[in-house]
Amino acid sequence: MNILLIGSGGREHALAKKMTESALLNKLYIAPGNAGTDSCGENVHLNVSDFSTLKAFLLSKKIDLVVVGPEAPLVDGLADKIDADSNLNISVIGPKRKGAHLEGSKEYAKEFMQKHKIPTAKYQSFTINTIKEGEAFLDTLKPPYVLKADGLAAGKGVLILDDLAKAKAELKDMFSGKFGEAGNTVVIEEFLDGIELSVFILTDGEGYIILPEAKDYKRIGEGDTGLNTGGMGAVSPVGFAQGAFLSKVEERIVKPTINGFKQDGFDYVGFVFIGLMSIDGNPFVIEYNVRMGDPEAEVVIPRIKSDLVDIFKQTANKNLSNYNLELDPRTAVTVMAVSGGYPEGYQKGKEITGLKEGEQETFFHAGTTLKDGKIITSGGRVISCTAFGNNVNETKTKALAMAEQIKFEGKYYRKDIGMDLL
Repeated sequence: MNILLIGSGGREHALAKKMTESALLNKLYIAPGNAGTDSCGENVHLNVSDFSTLKAFLLSKKIDLVVVGPEAPLVDGLADKIDADSNLNISVIGPKRKGAHLEGSKEYAKEFMQKHKIPTAKYQSFTINTIKEGEAFLDTLKPPYVLKADGLAAGKGVLILDDLAKAKAELKDMFSGKFGEAGNTVVIEEFLDGIELSVFILTDGEGYIILPEAKDYKRIGEGDTGLNTGGMGAVSPVGFAQGAFLSKVEERIVKPTINGFKQDGFDYVGFVFIGLMSIDGNPFVIEYNVRMGDPEAEVVIPRIKSDLVDIFKQTANKNLSNYNLELDPRTAVTVMAVSGGYPEGYQKGKEITGLKEGEQETFFHAGTTLKDGKIITSGGRVISCTAFGNNVNETKTKALAMAEQIKFEGKYYRKDIGMDLL
């Protein structure tokens, strides 16, 4: 198969690396890719939002399958355009616009959960014209207060605040453009106090397979302090999320979600990221994403022992119902090395060294590029350091050693990834 993978982060490097293990893969193109994906296939500078240019590429390279990594092209309707073009007979791993709106609008996602009786936190949505009502709703809640920009905000549009006055001030800032158009509507919801984790599904629209779960660490500072980021590390599997708990997740959340897709006519083919909170052993949905998480992908994808290209082929052919997914039982931990100053202002163009891997170690590139034969930083989250081991304690020690081993100016990483699971 000739495959086009869209994206440039650690998620895409993890997907690309796993796909190269398949005998079914003929040629892999990554648009635009990064310094890591360069060794997995051919990085191409392709404007995927320009459909005429994309179509010409798909035809000239005889692409059989498009795998969409990030959310933005899906929210923009890329899968719809490919499917609607009579000259293209190409499968897409990624939902069409209607399903992708679950991530494109947090308000829409909450309405979907309510409609299909999927457990979640109580909420209300507000615009600049109803800001007074928003402030009044905050008065009814107990701290901490959760404010979410309705639209896409690169994983940074969620604020969790302990002080009521600050929450009201931030609400005004969000309507003043703090998150751009994503903040034109703000969802305020009650805070769920529990243990957070993520469950991932791949569905063909009818059947589904449940991928390994993971625990992500969003805050920039140790002890889960400071600003939200795109993710500072992840662990899989998650010890408490086994057996009876996962059965509850499947019965109360996964099945109603897939049935909701069918009832609402989503024609949903692709990944579903379900952000969960476990409260007294019961799962509640925090959010949906319509793609694999990042950096969760850097621990979830390596644990898949089955042929990933074959999985995608079976997904495209709607044969997932009886698919037997084979997983690596070992623990995977990833620690994200980021640029100094991230998630606020940071510098790019710093040379990265020390990327020598061990047998159970993989560096997944996120914000990197090649320049004059050197690997340099090109983003806030730079390198995901993933290790395998027999338990969280052993594996996090390996991942931390990897993060210490690599060198670039301004490097920062959290040293407490996985500590809460010991």
